[in-house]
Amino acid sequence: MTRRLDEIVARFGGDLRGDGSIAVTGLATLETATAGQLSFLANTKYRGQLATTRAAAVILSAEMADQCPVAAIVTPQPYLYFAHLSQWLAEGPPPPAGIHPSAVVESAIPASVSVGPQVWIAADVELGENTVIGAQCRIGAGVRIGADCRIYPGVTVYAGCRIGCRAIIHSGAVIGADGFGFARAPDGTWVKIAQTGCVVIGDDVEIGANTTIDRGALEDTIIGDGVKLDNQIQVAHNVQIGAHTAIAGCVGIAGSATIGAGCTLGGAAMILGHLTLADGVNVSSGTLVGKSITMPGSYTGTVPFMAHDDWLKNFSRLRHLDAMADKIRALEKRLAELEKNR
Repeated sequence: MTRRLDEIVARFGGDLRGDGSIAVTGLATLETATAGQLSFLANTKYRGQLATTRAAAVILSAEMADQCPVAAIVTPQPYLYFAHLSQWLAEGPPPPAGIHPSAVVESAIPASVSVGPQVWIAADVELGENTVIGAQCRIGAGVRIGADCRIYPGVTVYAGCRIGCRAIIHSGAVIGADGFGFARAPDGTWVKIAQTGCVVIGDDVEIGANTTIDRGALEDTIIGDGVKLDNQIQVAHNVQIGAHTAIAGCVGIAGSATIGAGCTLGGAAMILGHLTLADGVNVSSGTLVGKSITMPGSYTGTVPFMAHDDWLKNFSRLRHLDAMADKIRALEKRLAELEKNR
């Protein structure tokens, strides 16, 4: 999609420096941009590339504007501006409304909804206006999906789940499968516990490819407004994730954990069950969270794999390292005084 710089500024704001009639057809980095592309400078470590960029224009902050050799859009948050603009430039024509002849639809749906090939929509399903259901999706009985959602091909939503407005759910995601609940019998066999809750997803949530969100055992699994989930995440039964939390790929969240609002979880982090993370907690990639976190901030930690009893013994000592270091410093000081007085 081709847009003029003055059109972009009229839509998103900012201070235009240069010729507003310049047309751009896409976005690129400072290093790779060519004529007709718009770039951005959000990290000062790339400022050296600004002088040699071949971009038609650059989105940047006021302190960088005087160093820009081409047209510029000046804004306090260049990366956020770039994010909004990237969506606008990437917009394509929506899929045509209507139901594909190969789809099986057992519910009444709005005329503005698009239902792709080989979709199955069960009875008592409610879909909001302008929602798109991609090819081969499976939508179970009693599901509620809000307006302006985009459900990509191959998504499965189990019965009774609820999804808010403007959700984006990528291919292979499974919403509402049974949680992992079993009781062990005396003979060593496992007896399944019926999972009778559902999954409730708020507005403006994005769920990555092959991510799974299990239904609750008794109460619901809840995903708050604005939550962003990457690919291949496991969210177990009865988990609650607060609004605007972002979680990177391959994270595992065990049952009944509560993640606060505005948190970030790095890739492959693991959250054990029945824990609580406060609002504003940032967990680094690969970190195992084994106890609740009650204060906002950043948390990092890994331990080597070892026999469980050895791990318990060693980890209990790790918690006292600061106190041991203080004692060693005090002993060193006393030893130095004794040697001095000899």
